[in-house]
Amino acid sequence: MSAPHRPTLDEIAAARARLAPYILRTPLVRLDLGLPDRTIFLKLETLSPIGAFKLRPALNALLSRNAEALANGVATTSSGNMAYGMAWAANRLGVPMAAYMYSGAPQTKIDGVRRLGGEVRFISMDSWWQYIIGAARPDGAELLINPVTDQAVLAGNGSIGAEIVEDLPEVDVVLTPYGGGSMTSGVASAVKAMRPEARIFAVEDDSAAPVTAALAAGRIVDIETRPSFVKSIGGPSLVPQLWPVARVLIDGAIAVSLEQVTDAMRLLFSKAKVVAEGAGAASLAAALSSEHATGNVVCVISGGNIDASAYATVLAGGIPEA
Repeated sequence: MSAPHRPTLDEIAAARARLAPYILRTPLVRLDLGLPDRTIFLKLETLSPIGAFKLRPALNALLSRNAEALANGVATTSSGNMAYGMAWAANRLGVPMAAYMYSGAPQTKIDGVRRLGGEVRFISMDSWWQYIIGAARPDGAELLINPVTDQAVLAGNGSIGAEIVEDLPEVDVVLTPYGGGSMTSGVASAVKAMRPEARIFAVEDDSAAPVTAALAAGRIVDIETRPSFVKSIGGPSLVPQLWPVARVLIDGAIAVSLEQVTDAMRLLFSKAKVVAEGAGAASLAAALSSEHATGNVVCVISGGNIDASAYATVLAGGIPEA
C-alpha cells in the first residue's frame, strides 16, 4: 500500500469538479445556543444522498479511475458508510461492487448497500482491520479501494473543508470525528491551506481513542477498547500510512463520553431536527464540552445512518447497547 500525501488544493478542486454533477453542496447552518464564548455551526453531511459524507470520497475514488481499472468491479472495506457510499457511486456508474464488512455493522448501512445492488461479504473484525491497514487483502478480483489511505478518498473529503471556509471565512475551529482519519486529513488539508490560523481537532469516543493515546505517547500505540454503539470512529490503533499526514494537520484530539454523544444527538434533534448517528454527533459533543472550542466553531455532522431501535433508545434518554 503506497503512503498517501496531504491533498493539494488543486487535487481538491479537481475532486469538486468531478463530484458537482452528482451531488449538491451540503449546508453550513448556525446552531443558536446562546453560548458566550463560541458560535457553533453544523456542516450537515447528513443531507448527502446516502445520509453521510462518505459519498464524496467513494464517488471521487471511482471517477478518478479509468474504465479498465474498474472492469472487474470495485470493492472496499467498511464499517458501514463507506460501503454505502461506494454502492451508491458504483450503482450510478454501472460498476459491480462488493463491501467487506463485519457483522456488527449497523443494519441500516448493510441494507443500504444491498438496496443499491452491492454485495456484502462479512469478515471478522480482525480481518477488517488488517484490510484497512494494508497488512492483508481479500482474494477478490475487484479493484480494492482503501477507505482511509486512497489519495482520491482524501481529496474527496477535502471538498468538505473547502466548502466550510468558503461559507464561513472567519472559521476558528473545525471539529471532525476521527475513525481511520481520512475525513479529518482531507478536511484539514483544505482548511489549513485556505485559512492557516484555523485549528482542527480530531474527535473520538473515549471508549476507543487511539489519537488521544498516540498524541500522549508521541507514537502510534495499541489501546484497549470498550464496546460502544458508536461504530464509525475509534479503533484499536491508527492507520500507520495516514498518521504522518494527519499528525501534522491536527491541533489535538478531544475524547467525548457516550453520555456526551447521546446528549448531543438529542440536542441535534430537538434544536435542529437533525438525525445524527453517534459518530456524527461526536463533533457537537466536543464543541459543547471542550475548552478548545471557542470562536466560530464548525462541527462536521458526518452521518445520520443509525438503526431505528438504537435511535429510539437515544431519544428516550438512554444509551444504546453496543
